[in-house]
Formats: sequence, structure tokens, C-alpha cells
Amino acid sequence: MSTLSTRTTVWLAFVALATIGLALVPPLGMSLAFWFYLVLWITLASGLNIMGGFTGYLPFGYVAFYGIGAYAMAIGVRKLGLPWELGLALAAVVGLALSLAFARTLLLRGIYFSIVSLALAVICRLLIANMPSEYAGGSFGITLGLGKPQVAYYVMLTLMVATLVAVTWLSQSRLGMALRAIRDDADTAETMGIDIARARLKAWMLSAVIAALTGAIEAWYTNIVDTETAFNLLVSTKAIIYAVAGGLGTVIGPVVGVISMLAVDNLIWENFPVLNVFLLGLAIVLLMLFLPRGIVGTLIWRMPRLRRYLF
Repeated sequence: MSTLSTRTTVWLAFVALATIGLALVPPLGMSLAFWFYLVLWITLASGLNIMGGFTGYLPFGYVAFYGIGAYAMAIGVRKLGLPWELGLALAAVVGLALSLAFARTLLLRGIYFSIVSLALAVICRLLIANMPSEYAGGSFGITLGLGKPQVAYYVMLTLMVATLVAVTWLSQSRLGMALRAIRDDADTAETMGIDIARARLKAWMLSAVIAALTGAIEAWYTNIVDTETAFNLLVSTKAIIYAVAGGLGTVIGPVVGVISMLAVDNLIWENFPVLNVFLLGLAIVLLMLFLPRGIVGTLIWRMPRLRRYLF
């Protein structure tokens, strides 16, 4: 069996086992909220990794897609009377449309792209906040009235699995290789005949749809949407921190990053609640200092033989 197929098989087996375990959370009466948000952050960090890790474009304004997906779901279900399935479809379409509207920002590079994407997220928030209250709910937001948080949990779990499978495919596809080439040296990649604009746009669209669906399902789970939470910049910040902590550009990295950082966060909350923010910030700083490539990235760098199982 080749190295590539070995590590892919091991990884997909892990995903399958993890999915089975996570599917047992509601029947076993475990804390649904904790596991829901664990699945949510894995999904969101993996979606951001498509742009930040594979393409090298770090979208500080990633929350724009998350928030617009949440509002599309709420408006579709509450205002238009759509079933939740069509509400999710509407969120995906709106997220895709927004990614196309923002496509011109991909002409920028580095910090300029990151700053502009952040500004666009703020603009989206202001536009939604100033829409007539009969459409967007105004300062009070929109109550969906769907209920069934367990169903929302399983839908989020399905999205997580689909995202991980998509990222796994991407890492081994021609598109994935093209994105890595663009990340490493865009000018050289263009010289080699790679259609940079098309490749980046595909990654951008996929990443946006994942974020929009994540926001839509979270809106369903919490049963309410408002601009303060839907467009909270901490959504982008946490997704970036989790992805970087695990290892940008790796498939497994965001999963490891989310699990590790949430475990550290819970440990700090339980033992040092007053110093929570300080100690969590200190943990992030130490992680970046001693593991600059992230947990998975550093392990692969220091022990190349692990490439057989980690990617």
C-alpha cells in the first residue's frame, strides 16, 4: 500500500470512528452544547484552512460568511416560511453569492487582503443592522422557532464530516497542488501555467459555503440571530487560532487545534476562572513561540516519518 493511501486510510478511519462516537452524544445524555460547539469549531477551522492554509490567504473577515448564512437561515425560515432544509440551501446560495461579490479582494495579497476582508465583514454587519426590522429583526434579532437542537447537532455533525472529506480530497487533488503552489510562490505558479484566479476563486467559494452553512446551523441550534453574535469578530479570531494552533495547510491540523485549545480553555476555566483570559492568551503565545508551525506541522517537520500517517 502506498504512503498516500496509508495515511488517507488511517485518517478516514479516524473520522469514521469519531463520527460514530459523536453520534452517540445525544443518546448517552452528554452535554449537547459542548459537543455541538466542538463540532462547529472543527468545521469552521477546517473551512478557513482551505483559504488560510492551502492558499495562503488569511481572511480576518471570515465571519461575514458565517453571519450572512445565519441571517439567510433565519429570514428564510421565519420570514419566508421555508422548511429548515430549504433554509440551509438558501444560506449556502447566499454565502456563495457573497463570495463572488467579494471575489475582487483576491487580487490583493498578504495583510492587505486580510484587512480588506475584515472591513467587508464590518460593512456586512452594518448593512444587516440597518435593514428594516420587518426583514432583519432590527436590534432584537430574529427568533427562528425551529426547536429540535438534537437534529441541529446531527446536521452540524454531517457538515463536519462533509467538510473533512472535502479537505481530504482537496489536499490530494490537482486543485490542492495548485493552491499550494500559489501559496508558496504565486509568480512561479503563474509561470508554470496555473490559472491563479480560477484556483483561488474555487477555494474561496468552497470556504465561504462551509462558513455560511455553519452559521445557519448554529442559528438553528441557538434559535435566535442578532448582529452582535452573528457577526462577532471573535468567530474569525477563534477559527484562525484553532487552525494555526493545529497547523495551517494540514488536513488534521485544525481538528487537533480545536481539541487541544478547547481542552486547555476548559482546564483553565475549571481551575483558574479569574485568570482565564490571561492564561489562555499566555498558552497561545507559548504555542506560537515553541510550535510556530502548529502542533501537527511541527511534528511532521521534526519527524518526517510521520508523513506516513499525518498530512
